[in-house]
Amino acid sequence: MTNRYRALLATTALFTGVLAAGAASAQSTGTLANETTVDEVVVTGSRGPRSINGAQIAEPVDKARSTITQELITRQQPGQTILQSLNLVPGLNFTNSDPYGNSGGNIRLRGFDGNRVGLAFDGVPLNDTGNYATFTNQQLDPELIERASVTQGSTDVDSPTPAAVGGLINYTSARPLEERGVQLVTSIGTFKYGRVFLRADTGAFGPWGTTAYLTGSYTDYDKFKGPGELEKLQFNGKLYQDLGEGNFGSLAFNYNRNRNAFYNNSTNLVQFNQGFRPENDRTCLPPVGTNGVVDNEATSARIETYFGGIAAGSCTNYSGTRINPSDTGNIRGNFSYRLRDNLRLTVDPSFQYVIANGGGFTLVGERDDRLDQNPLNNAAATNATCVTALIRNTGVDLNGDGDTCDNVALYTPSNTNTRRYGVLTSLIWDVTDNHRLRASYSNDYGRHRQTGEATRYDASGNPPEVFGGENTWGDENLRVFGRDGSFYRSRDRFSLAILNQFSLDYRGQFFDDNLTVQIGVRAPFFKRELNQFCYTANGTGNPFCTTQPVATTLPNGNVQFAGNTTQYIAPFSQDFEYDDVLPNITVGYDFGDNNLFASYSEQIAVPRTDNLYNVNRIASTTAIPIAFNPVQPEITKNYEVGYRYTSSTVIASASAFFNQYSNRVVSTLDNDPTSETFNTFIDRNIGEVESQGFEGAVTWSLADNISLYASATYLDAVLQEDQIVGSFTCPAAGITNPATAGFGCTPNQRSPLIIQTKGKQVVETPEWQATFRADWQPTDQLSLGLQAKWVDERFTTDVNDEVVPAYTVVDFDARYDLTNTFGIRDAYVQFNVSNLLDEEYPINISSGNNALTIADVNPNAGINPRAGQPRTFGLNAPRTMVLTLGTKF
Repeated sequence: MTNRYRALLATTALFTGVLAAGAASAQSTGTLANETTVDEVVVTGSRGPRSINGAQIAEPVDKARSTITQELITRQQPGQTILQSLNLVPGLNFTNSDPYGNSGGNIRLRGFDGNRVGLAFDGVPLNDTGNYATFTNQQLDPELIERASVTQGSTDVDSPTPAAVGGLINYTSARPLEERGVQLVTSIGTFKYGRVFLRADTGAFGPWGTTAYLTGSYTDYDKFKGPGELEKLQFNGKLYQDLGEGNFGSLAFNYNRNRNAFYNNSTNLVQFNQGFRPENDRTCLPPVGTNGVVDNEATSARIETYFGGIAAGSCTNYSGTRINPSDTGNIRGNFSYRLRDNLRLTVDPSFQYVIANGGGFTLVGERDDRLDQNPLNNAAATNATCVTALIRNTGVDLNGDGDTCDNVALYTPSNTNTRRYGVLTSLIWDVTDNHRLRASYSNDYGRHRQTGEATRYDASGNPPEVFGGENTWGDENLRVFGRDGSFYRSRDRFSLAILNQFSLDYRGQFFDDNLTVQIGVRAPFFKRELNQFCYTANGTGNPFCTTQPVATTLPNGNVQFAGNTTQYIAPFSQDFEYDDVLPNITVGYDFGDNNLFASYSEQIAVPRTDNLYNVNRIASTTAIPIAFNPVQPEITKNYEVGYRYTSSTVIASASAFFNQYSNRVVSTLDNDPTSETFNTFIDRNIGEVESQGFEGAVTWSLADNISLYASATYLDAVLQEDQIVGSFTCPAAGITNPATAGFGCTPNQRSPLIIQTKGKQVVETPEWQATFRADWQPTDQLSLGLQAKWVDERFTTDVNDEVVPAYTVVDFDARYDLTNTFGIRDAYVQFNVSNLLDEEYPINISSGNNALTIADVNPNAGINPRAGQPRTFGLNAPRTMVLTLGTKF
């Protein structure tokens, strides 16, 4: 560690005062204040540095947590998502979908998927309110992130999350500077990468010394494989007011706009080993409609494939449709004020806005009953009958060719539009110098609107509006209207997700402050309100949005439409409520430079919106209520013990953990471009899971100009139950999947198909991981960094019959200080190479039950083979180089 860095560290400790320790990774202002005591602020250096080159800090909490700082973040790929920068910490495995982070990625933390890991930004929860997804491509510009942390296996006592059973990732935005100035960072790189970041600080102004900044960034580059571009625009601002004596208030905003083309994630293991790399089509032109002819866009579109060939078919795989637009924004406040000498109030209010989709393509007949409620139109059209159909003046001419006989492609994005209001407040009472009580309340109120309003494609085969008929800022006439004035849509529902949570925790210090005990409990009360405005196919969550009249009402209450034997459940509303009491206990003992700790915590994940919309009504001779999905909340119990060592040259930590997971659900990416859930996460329940392992990390300052960091993770995550996979068999009659006893099977003859998963490893979970980083500053101007991550092989199926290989990825960075060269303050040039060795490995795995044909292990059902399906995945980015020029003035 250089003398310059030691001086910076000491200056930071002096400047930030009592907030320095807690600012490391606090989930909220209340947790920040609760973790901080005056005697934790070390200026003399008697307990060593808080950080060594930003890769690891001496954590102030008695549980597993890892934190990186801006010093390491700024050495990573410019514009990169913070999740990639955190990829060095133990327990976390993040696979990035492209070299710059704009396409998102896949999180695994101690074997938990990203939907079960909380993600927070200045205390604001970012996981989607409906399905808990984390959108890693929409995170804050890295230049503005002061610190980022990963809490492995648990959350904070006041965490306002209904789903973070696997841990918490949180990052803190930087404060405005005391001095007026401008920062400019520009980058160019592989795949026509271009990025510019600009920050302007006001410095202290006004009678109270208020500070503020405003920033903007723009990024644009090509996909590393396949056609399409990725574009990102972001604005940020922050206003900060120091109120003295540790009191402060801040107000900030973030706006992020992404316009991304998807990568093709349909490679299977055979193709991977053979070197075949499928991608999306370059162009796709719909056929020109001909009056009186049955045009079919399912077979007659002109396609230019990724490999350059010309084919006829459907535009379902066209890159112009496989897109991921999003507009997100938030306003967030942080307020901390000492009411009395021993009483502090913190308040964190927030508002978030999201509109996003993953594209969508649907082939629709022009006489579809959702466009024209005339049952005479159900007959298949032919060229001979097309004129007759015109005489009847039925259907809707979607392609403008003068007839209504065609099969036409529509752009049908599944939009999610969220407005989310939140507040988290704490009252902290120092009963004595060594005993503290904190009471917290949080409210998270999410309005979740999900629509699929169709639009026509233009003549080039592109959607005229990326949000389709939703188009909240534009012309509603983009929608496709039926003959009765209603518009065609693939889904239409509105949900509320409401969390009210109370928490209480006690922190006490004993034996000359060497022993710290923290006992907390949180009580979440969660409510989901569902409003399904469309019909739902019985036994599924598949919507059928129509205004056509019901043809038949069945005795059980289900309905059917003319020419359609499917049973549907009419639009409905339903409320679900969940609550629990969750303990959180930590104990730590300091032996000078050494610290021992232990923790126990319980977490809950309540069911997701999409799962709850799955409904069923069994056959009956009388009307009966709708049976809603009986999915239960997931519960985890996490135990861990650990050790930390801190000296002037070494920071080290190690922990062993055991996790019991009840009713576990695995989320996996749907890579099928023809699926309605394409590029969204779908769930399957894998029952009880037990995970155990250990993690360790060490940072060592060998000399003033050399430091090393290394971490290792071992994880054994094992399924505890065999799985019922939903298929049924009738041994007596030899009938598979009987819908009712009328097929010749009585109910007691039907038996579930069971596959053997007990004792198998959890999918996408490497048993071993290891990371390494070396920093070397050979001169005052030049600094070099080299880092590597090795990830063990990963199973793609629950029965462990397919596995993808292990991989190692190496990154390099070099920075040269130009201050003395050009006399410009803080000017530098930086060179980054990611994936230096050009390693290729699978990412974004679409995991499943089995890849090969397997046998049913249910002894009552005989031996009934279950066909397998090879799993698909995407590919990581190749070697990528970026050159960056930065300065401040």
